[in-house]
Amino acid sequence: MLCFMKQRCRPGWLASLALTVTLGLTGCAVSPTGERTLLLNSSTQMNELGSQSFEQMKEKIPIETDARTNRYVECVSDAIVMQVPRKYGYAPQDWELVVFKDKAVNAFALPGGKIGVYTGMLQVANTQHQLASVIGHEVAHVLAQHSNARMSQQQLTQLGIVATSIALADRVDTKTQQAAVMALGLGAQYGILLPYSRKHESEADMLGQELMAQAGFDPREAVTLWQKMAQKGGAAPPELLSTHPAPGTRIRQLDSQVSKYMPLYQQALAAGRKPDCDRLRPR
Repeated sequence: MLCFMKQRCRPGWLASLALTVTLGLTGCAVSPTGERTLLLNSSTQMNELGSQSFEQMKEKIPIETDARTNRYVECVSDAIVMQVPRKYGYAPQDWELVVFKDKAVNAFALPGGKIGVYTGMLQVANTQHQLASVIGHEVAHVLAQHSNARMSQQQLTQLGIVATSIALADRVDTKTQQAAVMALGLGAQYGILLPYSRKHESEADMLGQELMAQAGFDPREAVTLWQKMAQKGGAAPPELLSTHPAPGTRIRQLDSQVSKYMPLYQQALAAGRKPDCDRLRPR
């Protein structure tokens, strides 16, 4: 029993601790790459959240109306989602793509099969293969349920902070209690949440590169894209304090995976999967 000396255990603390342990034990799952992960929310809940967020974005961000631009991005996206195994619960027609007219070099995918690509990304990912590496990466986040895992980790961390606060309430003065809880919060942020997200990014790189190769896009172009992204420069936090791997780390990881996925690319070409999206690329 978690009582110390002659002090009585507070019911609130035990309840919070029990709930934290229970959630940690019941929410365990395995990612597509074999990593153990924590999923506390149902697919239905995550799909609803993803769809709501997507609708809100469509209301707030201008949508690209140029037909050629939309056809080009759709061509790449369609080729990628056609390779999504049915075991993930998504058919090709389940995915919704929107091209947002925004200069941000960005793209995303949300639970529920929602894909967003900013026109600014097309200025950097300026071949079908490079755009495929971006879309494949974002789709991989959805397939690996990274949004659910990220949210679950935050939920569990918050429960731990609450439990600690309750446990300290009758043992130390208020200032000491606040300092301890703050320290725990920072420790969780830098020791759990951020590395957890970096692991997600690396996993999405792996799955995305596999998807693009299976769709008939050159997996070597994922390396080229991130070399270009690194050349763009800009202020970036140290890798330890970042939710994304450092560009150099990411480039090395992607490059090391090329030999694994080139056979899939060659098989796709031999099977007739040869996307011709560049003919639609806006000039």
